Amino acid sequence: MAHAASGGKRGLAQSVFQLGGNAGSSLGPLLAAWIIVPYGQFSVIWFSIIALLAIMILSYVGNWYKGFVLARSKSKANIQTVVNKFSKGKVIFAVSILLLLIFSKYFYMASLTNYFTFYLIDKFHISVQTSQIYLFVFLFSVAAGTLLGGPIGDRIGRKYVIWASILGTAPFALLLPHANLFWIGVLIVPIGMILASAFSAILVYAQELIPGKVGLVAGLFFGFAFGMGGIGSALLGKLADAKGIEYVFFICAFLPLIGLLTGFLPNIETKKK
Repeated sequence: MAHAASGGKRGLAQSVFQLGGNAGSSLGPLLAAWIIVPYGQFSVIWFSIIALLAIMILSYVGNWYKGFVLARSKSKANIQTVVNKFSKGKVIFAVSILLLLIFSKYFYMASLTNYFTFYLIDKFHISVQTSQIYLFVFLFSVAAGTLLGGPIGDRIGRKYVIWASILGTAPFALLLPHANLFWIGVLIVPIGMILASAFSAILVYAQELIPGKVGLVAGLFFGFAFGMGGIGSALLGKLADAKGIEYVFFICAFLPLIGLLTGFLPNIETKKK
């Protein structure tokens, strides 16, 4: 639906769509620190009101999309198409690289989203509430970065954004395990912003790589991303139990270097027909 509503600016539309989820996620740690910790888990029930509101809004959006699909099937309006003459093997190779990039991104995201607070508490002996504020800063940076990646990709090309967003995280990620508490608070901002800009660019790039399969590509990449996040969380938790939480962050710091594989992605030309 984001693709349909984009008006040709697919990267921007994808970023705005993901911004809602990431912005909501960024508020989670603050709600945990300010509401759940002092008032207990039952206080979560009041947030179901927001979910009910979302259901009503999505019902309207679903009806709009139904009308859009019907109108599109009856007309042959000019649309943006992608010119690529890649062989099936090259497309599969490119998609495999994109999935590896998603693997690196979401494994590293899992280490921060799920274990960052434990890392801070274990290494610097800060309170739960303070650790949640640091997590909020990281997740808010993720939300901001999400909004930047798509429109920049619309302007300069998805491949360049993928290069910068995943590999560009590497120097900050490698410094993080060796930083003190103050510099960790500084480093998590560029890590969150730069890393988060990748997904919308990767998804739209894949949709342009396989024209006409918007839903298939979105399902594949969102499913793989969430799957990697879940698997990564479980594996990193087991590793933390065996080796310690600091060891987990030291190892995960090298994951963004997988972004070097971006160099093997083909260039895609987009034009109107």
